[in-house]
Amino acid sequence: MRVAVLGAGGAQKTEASIVRAARALGHECRLVNVVGWSRRAGPLTGRAVRYLTDAFAPDFVLLTRHAVLAGEPALRAVLRGRERAFWYFDLHPKPAVVALGRLAERMAVTGPRQVDVFRAAGVPLVQYVPQGVDPEWDTPAAAPRPDDRCDFSFVGSGQYPHRHAVLRALATVGRLQIRGPGWEHAPSDLPVAGGPVHGHRLAEVIRGAAISLGAHAYPEQDVARASASNRMWKIFGCGGFYLGPWVEDIDCFAAGGRHCAWYRSTADAVELARHYLGSPTERRRIAVAGRAHALRHHTYARRLELLLAGRNYDLAPPASDERVVAELEHPDASQPLDHP
Repeated sequence: MRVAVLGAGGAQKTEASIVRAARALGHECRLVNVVGWSRRAGPLTGRAVRYLTDAFAPDFVLLTRHAVLAGEPALRAVLRGRERAFWYFDLHPKPAVVALGRLAERMAVTGPRQVDVFRAAGVPLVQYVPQGVDPEWDTPAAAPRPDDRCDFSFVGSGQYPHRHAVLRALATVGRLQIRGPGWEHAPSDLPVAGGPVHGHRLAEVIRGAAISLGAHAYPEQDVARASASNRMWKIFGCGGFYLGPWVEDIDCFAAGGRHCAWYRSTADAVELARHYLGSPTERRRIAVAGRAHALRHHTYARRLELLLAGRNYDLAPPASDERVVAELEHPDASQPLDHP
């Protein structure tokens, strides 16, 4: 199949992971950097995007939210007569997102709860396809920087007070480092160590922490079925030990106590954090098994197979994985977790 991806350029972008996944599956794939063309060509962006897409003659056109910059006329022309889908990685149905979904007529969302939301907004076909691990990009760092060594690391945006409580509680248990955008005005009792981190730098931060944390941005995520941030997949891919919030069906992605740890409340997070800080061998075994499990079942190639076939992700735990069992019994020494 010939697959065109219309979105943002850059090695760190999800679009690049999709392109790598398509090629790993044996498809020919072209990324049309709509964001880049919008900066260079201005009002001629739509014409450039249409020319580059049509010249490639794709069988399938995959849009991300950045494709909207090409403009509706160009997108209508590009999509006409072709299989297509719009893959949306965020939560909320913003007007431009809904309009793009209606235009594409088929949308993939990363949370089951969003399926009914976008159907009600007028998108004819909405399917559930979560994000995953990019085996070429989400890889463990060889060693952490000395300043990155800590008990807990959280990487995420700071404009969401809902996540402050669990971070504040964990800061009383051990050394916490918080990084990401939007923490400039954070409360003084939250230990902010830096701004945004991406790519190899993110892998170093994950490598430096005994435990890499997840924390929901919105209260509604606490009760949303299978609500998982892309942060989780990157931590798995980079070989970190993940401690994140439990929600219904989250076990379909990874098993608590085997691939990661799930907390059900702030008090539970504190208790689990204390346990795993004091159990480095168990922590190492779980982190190694979590990465092997993610690479086996939760790669972008697996997700793209579903999307191209028009299928939903099945919220059922993957079948028993002999490779993961082997990892549990014989941890890979190339994935050390020599954290403090």
